[in-house]
Amino acid sequence: METKVENIGSGRLRDYLRRRREGEYLLIDVRQPEEYEQGHIPGAKLIPVIELVRKIHELPAGKDLVFYCRSGARSMAAATLAIEELEGKNRVFNLRGGILAWDGRQLEGWPKVKIFQAALAGDKFRIAMDLEKGALRFYEFIAERFRRRPWAEVFKKLAKAETAHARTIHGYWQKAGGVAADFDTIFNRLEGEILEGGRPLIEALEEVVEVEAGRCLPLMEIALEIENSAFDLYRNLADREENASQAKAFLDLAQAEKAHIRDLVENITACRSYQD
Repeated sequence: METKVENIGSGRLRDYLRRRREGEYLLIDVRQPEEYEQGHIPGAKLIPVIELVRKIHELPAGKDLVFYCRSGARSMAAATLAIEELEGKNRVFNLRGGILAWDGRQLEGWPKVKIFQAALAGDKFRIAMDLEKGALRFYEFIAERFRRRPWAEVFKKLAKAETAHARTIHGYWQKAGGVAADFDTIFNRLEGEILEGGRPLIEALEEVVEVEAGRCLPLMEIALEIENSAFDLYRNLADREENASQAKAFLDLAQAEKAHIRDLVENITACRSYQD
């Protein structure tokens, strides 16, 4: 049976990305770098279509491949090439209408992978734990500043989740045989000055202070932007990592961030029920 490119609409793609585990698919942006920088779907890997022609056989066999571009033309060409060259080993999707039709979130700029560049194996896990501590400090600041608000408890739960993420990273570090100290010893020494997506903590806190009367919804939106950036970072790190076990660790962290994003979206819905 002939394999064909599956055109997928924006809503269906959002549902697809929400339901799939990281590692089961690869989301590929085939536009130019400047287009990607202006706005891309969180978690997308940039492979311009001209570059893709040379790298088509480097795409992972067995994984779903989801292509998108500006309007759908370049990505359809890329998807068709993948169908022909990979000989039916992958399920291939094309976002109908491209990013112009995308009604989900977009991120500007580049994933802050430079934070991890030149780091040794153990250093990567330490850096990841430090980013989680930055997010912890961010959520604790909001919870304390607005402790009398009924929604402050939401941010306390988010802070606890960041600690849980950091413990998970410490576990990966232990499995890799790169750390002897216990979690509390390491975590207490970390500064947490940078958030998971690479944004300086102080910058995010200044934005929180400027939110009019500490309204719930704008604070949730700031948090959602941070979590989407964290997902984008870990997903791209996984694609770049040559060490298989470390790549798996970053994929798992991306999956955890995606779950965190779902929780935040639910809390945004609940946030609207509060009278700010």
